[in-house]
This record gives sequence, structure tokens and C-alpha cells, in this order.
Amino acid sequence: MTLIEKIIASHSGKNTVSPGDIVDVEIDARVARDFGGPNVVKNMRDNALIVKDPEKTFFTFDTNPTGSDQKYAANQQVCRIYARENNIKIYDINAGIGTHILMEQGIVPPGGTAISTDSHANILGAIGAFGQGMGDRDVAAAWNKGSVWFKVPKSVKLKLVGKIPEELSAKDIVLNLLNKFGANQLLGYSVELYGEEVDNLSLDDRITISSMATEMGAIALLITPNEEIRQYCSEKAGREVEVVRADEDALYDQIIEMDVSEFSYKISRPGKPHDTIDLKNLDKVKIDSGFVGSCTNGRMEDMREVARILEGKKVAPGVVLKIVPATTAIWDQCLDEGLIKIFRDAGALVSNAGCAGCAAGQVGQNGPGEITISTGNRNFPGKQGKGEVYLSSPATVAASVLAGYITDENNIPDEPMLFKTGSEAKAAAKAKTRKTQDEDKPVILKGRVWLIDKDNIDTDMIFHNRYLAITKQEEMAKYTFDNLEGYEDFASKAEAGDIVIVGKNFGSGSSRQQAVDCFKALGVQAILAESFGAIYERNAINAAFPIINYDNISTLRLEDGALIELDLKEGKLKNLDNDRETNIKPFSDVQMEIYQNGGLF
Repeated sequence: MTLIEKIIASHSGKNTVSPGDIVDVEIDARVARDFGGPNVVKNMRDNALIVKDPEKTFFTFDTNPTGSDQKYAANQQVCRIYARENNIKIYDINAGIGTHILMEQGIVPPGGTAISTDSHANILGAIGAFGQGMGDRDVAAAWNKGSVWFKVPKSVKLKLVGKIPEELSAKDIVLNLLNKFGANQLLGYSVELYGEEVDNLSLDDRITISSMATEMGAIALLITPNEEIRQYCSEKAGREVEVVRADEDALYDQIIEMDVSEFSYKISRPGKPHDTIDLKNLDKVKIDSGFVGSCTNGRMEDMREVARILEGKKVAPGVVLKIVPATTAIWDQCLDEGLIKIFRDAGALVSNAGCAGCAAGQVGQNGPGEITISTGNRNFPGKQGKGEVYLSSPATVAASVLAGYITDENNIPDEPMLFKTGSEAKAAAKAKTRKTQDEDKPVILKGRVWLIDKDNIDTDMIFHNRYLAITKQEEMAKYTFDNLEGYEDFASKAEAGDIVIVGKNFGSGSSRQQAVDCFKALGVQAILAESFGAIYERNAINAAFPIINYDNISTLRLEDGALIELDLKEGKLKNLDNDRETNIKPFSDVQMEIYQNGGLF
């Protein structure tokens, strides 16, 4: 049997298993994170499930280790309460990345099995163990039953021959593998890595390589432990552990050989981890930020490598460097070895241990137009923020933040590349010209009416404060009125061209512009009210969004959904379903000027 077949067989009560077999696999460590954990708890409670083995069941809070997001903080507390009730161990926000803790604490030994709500649980292949990321239903089932069904995958034997160029890191190795196999050539396979150079890889190197099996589409990338790693795992487990090995006559679907002496510095271009090119073929890409961390490169060897290059130097002016160790034990070691001081003296931000850049809202995210060089494992659009992300090794990140552009440590310039400023920057930026008004905006509007017979609809009812971080108008539409009782589904039912009629004091409350812009994003043409909140009225007028006051419209005999006609200039409102008409307050000269101008600016 292959390595994964042996592990699965030993955990399913079978003498042998073959690719395609579906078996129940006993899971040694059943993990839920703060991402997915609350849903695991919900599944347990909704289905009246009992935790079978609390000592094999864990929470790991690594996606939001600062607890800085209100929703994550609430979810973490849900998990804490459930853990107390069921005697479940929590590795809380002060611990670090859960998959690393499973190895660091000796929870999963070589040949062991683990599942997590982390898609990179297959990082355990670094110690020759079986780890899988699974959804909250799977994890809840494992908490209750102790096992999950699993289809035995086919295996690939990947042999690395030749000598790895001395300057290359483990990250360069895995980026070269991605360059060869892309995102799907190994899809659904369990890959076993062999070769003389592989045997000499450190645990940190193996973790880096195994962590990116997911990006290659593989079930796992397994590396048989050498004696040094076996001893490490035995020490952490507090007992002697044995190494599981593939049989000499194991049957593989493919056997592939690669010459590592041909490997080179690689970098992944934004959008696709497998879109890798030689670093020497990349133009001088000016960067805004660098990130060192994630489950792929937050290890101690990574920290030392970055410190070696940064020591005595300063990050280029205007460039931000963020460093996040994988676990608190690594963070403490950085402190003991003086690396934290080196990082801080160089101008870096060092955050507490966790996933960081891979998790929304955490250290390592970037903004629109920002170019980041990162040691993460993924650079999908939006994964690490709104900007562009290049993937590389820790050494390349360190060299690049010193240079101000993407480069390797052998080509760091004496003077960094600086950002253009002042008139230079203005000339380099794309000109944003004001739209000219080819024709006047319509002053007569027709649309379907929404009759909302409510007074004092405030801005939190219109656009709740939990969405205030949203700055793009087109993203605001779906949250319109989602906090107004009885109209929570307004955004899904409203149609472009609709007109809303409400009662008194519409838009009272805060000064948030989003409470106006959400209607514009949704395509609502206008709002009529008996009166408006003072700030809201200004915000709407300045945004060229038609709002109109009325005194009494009962004579129109309007019904919800009626077709109405609104004359902004003359101040007329007509029910087109029955031809009844009444007077309303027309636009003032100022309001009309701003409306025709397309806004205050």
C-alpha cells in the first residue's frame, strides 16, 4: 500500500484499502476553528448530538486572533461556552495557527489523522500524517461519531533528483512545483515526496511545501519523517512514535521524477498561485507592502531568514512590512533571540500569532491599488484584500521591502526605489475627469411606488452601522432597509425605477452617507416624505438623489405598487392608475442645480 492507504487502513479497521474504496476513518484530532466553529456548534445543538471523545476534540482560534471583529468575537464566545459545557480544549486567541499546534503539541503524530474546518489541514503531511479540511457538517459528525467516511484517493510518487540550488528556499521549491503541475494536474491525488534532498529537509521546510498541496489541487502532499523529525514528534507527544512508511511494492497511479537542480527563484503573479514565473523575468514592480506569515511561512526558520536580511537596515520609505509568527511559541522564541527588536528597528509591524493575511480583516490585508509581496499560500482576488498580491519566499519579501520593489537578496540596491510624490504623482496617476452633462437630467419621473407608513425611520434602520466599512456604492444596495422591521427583504424585492413614500422625519440619526447611497445603488429613483432629518436632507441633495416633501397625498388614493408620476420642477404628483393628482413641494433652485450637475462636485 501507499502511505495514505496505510494510514487510512490502520484507522478504518481494514487490512488493506485501495483507491476508490469508501471507508469510515477514525479521526485522532477533530478540530473546529473560529472560522466554521460556530456552525459546528449549531449542527451539534440542532441535531442533539453528543461529543464522543472530548479529549480528541478541539477549538483553535486562529483566523481572528485579535478578536477585533465583532462577529468573530461573538462567534468565539459561542464556541467558548460550548467548550465549557462539553469539556473541550480551546487553543484560544493567544495560541496561533491550529494546524501548527497539532504538531507543536504532539496531538497528531506521524501516521495520525486529523480534520479541521481549515482547508490547509493537509499541512500535516509534513510529518507523514493525514489531515483534511472539511465543512462544519463533517466536523460535527466526527465530533459525535469519532469518524468520517472518506474515499481512498489515488497516489502519485514524486521523486526529486539532483541538488537544490543553495540560495533557494522551501517556498521556491513549492512554487516550482506549482509551475510544473498548475492548479489541477494533481487534482484529487495523494502525493508522496521522495528524494535525497527531501530527506534532508527540515520540519519547517516540509511544512511550507505540504501547506500548498491545496493550491495544487492535491488531497495531501505527504513526506515520510526522517529520524530527526520522528524524535521531535516523540518528544512533543511524550511517547515514542513510529513512522508509517509506504511499502516498497506500493502501487502508484503515476511516478514522476523532477530535477531540482533546474529550479529557480519563482514568484506567483496576482490572482493565481500557480501563475509562477522566474523572478528575473519580472519587471521592477514597485510595492506598497510586504507580509511574512501564514501557515506556509510563519515558522521560526522563516523568521530568522527575514531577520538576517533586515538586520541593521530600514524598510523603504512608504513601504509597510507586516510580520506574523505562526504560533505563540515561535513568537516567544523570536523575542528570546532578539528578532522582534530587529523587526521593529527595521520598521516592521509585528502582530500576535495567527493566520493573519489569509483571514479577512486581519494583519496582512491590503487596500485598493496596493501592491503586496506576501509569503502566503493564496493570492486569489480579494483573498488578502482589495489590492494585488505576489507570492514569494520570506527572503524575497525581506529583500523587496528594503528595495521598494520586488527583487531577491542578491540584488538589493544601495538606495531604495521611492514613491513619486506631489506633481510627479499627479502626472503619473490616471486623470479622473469630471463627467460632462450632455443633456439635462429628467425632471419627470415615473415608477412603481412603495408605501411605507412609518415615521422616524432612522439611518440605522436604512443602513445599519455594521456595514459602515463598505465604501463602494454598488456593494451597499443589498443592505438597504435590512434593519427596518417588516422590510428586511426590501433590497431583494425592489426594482430599478421604484419610488419610496414614507412618513415624517425620514433619515434621522447619524450622518452616514451610505443611507442615501444605498438607494442610489439599488436604483430607487426618489423618496417622498412629510419631512426629512436635517443631515439626511443635505446628504441626499448633495448626492443628486431626488427627495421631495409632501403635506397630504391622501387624495391620490395610492396603493402599494401603484404607478406614479413625479414632476420635480413643477411640484406635481400623479397616480397614473386613477389619474388623480396633487401638489407637492418642488425642487428649490439650489436642489435643481445640484441635481442637474450630478452632485455637489
